[in-house]
Amino acid sequence: MRKEDKKYIGAAIELASAARGKTSPNPCVGAVVVKRGKIVGKGYHRYAGGPHAEVYALKQAGTKAKGATLYVSLEPCRHYGKTPPCVDMINEYGIRRVVAAMKDPNPLNNGKGLAALRRYGIRAESGIMRKEARELNRPFIKYMEEKMPFVIVKAAQTLDGKIATRTGDSKWVSNEASRRFVHRLRSEADAVIVGANTVVKDDPLLTARIKGVRAKQPLRVILAGRNGIPGNAKVLHSRGGKALVMMPDRKTGKVAIKKLLRVLADRGVMSVLIEGGGELIASAFREKVVDKVYFFIAPKIAGGRDAKSSVEGEGVANMKDSVVIRDITLHDMAGDILIEGYVRR
Repeated sequence: MRKEDKKYIGAAIELASAARGKTSPNPCVGAVVVKRGKIVGKGYHRYAGGPHAEVYALKQAGTKAKGATLYVSLEPCRHYGKTPPCVDMINEYGIRRVVAAMKDPNPLNNGKGLAALRRYGIRAESGIMRKEARELNRPFIKYMEEKMPFVIVKAAQTLDGKIATRTGDSKWVSNEASRRFVHRLRSEADAVIVGANTVVKDDPLLTARIKGVRAKQPLRVILAGRNGIPGNAKVLHSRGGKALVMMPDRKTGKVAIKKLLRVLADRGVMSVLIEGGGELIASAFREKVVDKVYFFIAPKIAGGRDAKSSVEGEGVANMKDSVVIRDITLHDMAGDILIEGYVRR
């Protein structure tokens, strides 16, 4: 590893982050071409089926790419998909060295892209800032390795854990800054899931609405429950994203979360945002499918023994069996506190 490698891999990862949530079912990838200590070409994969990051970077570099180093956040591809193999183009442009942050978890390419580059006589290596690169593409990695979507739980609650008052009023628990952030989360997810009670009580649109931006809309999934959902629910008739109503098992009256996730995976859904309510979130934790959490804590006390909490269900009998959240990050959301973290397996 050279001392400048981390700097330029970091630049490639930063470029890739601009496409977060926009490339599914493909990964987010960024690339920079560096020659004599200067970036002469850069780019990122903007949308599924479009040119890969390497294509943008190499075309921008042009003849300056000859003898240069290509830094990329994910191993270049060697297989034909909707676009030709990037390794061939890298060779054609005369790149001398390729540095990838991580290998591609796709079994069609895993390590084979680097091997193909070496056969061309190009120095190829990986593993620099691997942790940061994996963080960016956690949904893609899980989808490739487990054929299941990456599951995020979002909840907005008071300091005492309530998501609504005893009368069911929930507008608004969190502040405007927190709600804007949720719209960003929706735009980055392939699907948003809520239970029937949330539709009946809140009648949400479940769309991603970001001022000044034409946001990508998630598939809106509603778990109907025994009594179904109102035919005039906004989520069924509003523009922006498709809606999918999942009916429950006739015997149990519930939808099995794991079964639902497999159905969504078969549809190419790589990431899922579960927005509630408390029973649905409890089911997701009980079935151990949750990967990440975003809990918005509002500086309010609602009280009430009958007020709903963010995680309902029966709960665990012993504290040692609680779900443990690791790698915690705290965010100040203009007064609310956002707790972001990952579920420890």
